[in-house]
Amino acid sequence: QVQLVESGGGSVQAGGTLRLSCAVSRVTYSTDSNDNMCMGWFRQAPGKEREGVAVLYTAGGAIVYSDSVKGRFAISRNYGRTMLYLQMNSLKAEDTAMYYCAARSGRPCDLTASFNYWGQGTQVTVSS
Repeated sequence: QVQLVESGGGSVQAGGTLRLSCAVSRVTYSTDSNDNMCMGWFRQAPGKEREGVAVLYTAGGAIVYSDSVKGRFAISRNYGRTMLYLQMNSLKAEDTAMYYCAARSGRPCDLTASFNYWGQGTQVTVSS
């Protein structure tokens, strides 16, 4: 069982920046490790479906971004694979949503993959 806790959301003006963080911890013993996990950020705006924002594979490999955030957002992890980040620059009003951290063991690792673990979410509000 993996626990994910997001932080860093808030309210900003359009054009501003925010950095989201996700703390990753294992609450039960597992032979799995954080070395081979797919982790990502998703968001859901009121009245809209949840959409994938960015994902990465902790053991390395290509990072995938949605077209709507490519060039503005950057996903990263810490060396110990216990933190996941989302740096959000040049924020737009349409980025307003609840942002969720998600994780799954192994591959596939893309925006359409099925994720087992989810955080509670952190709200991002961008005013124009």
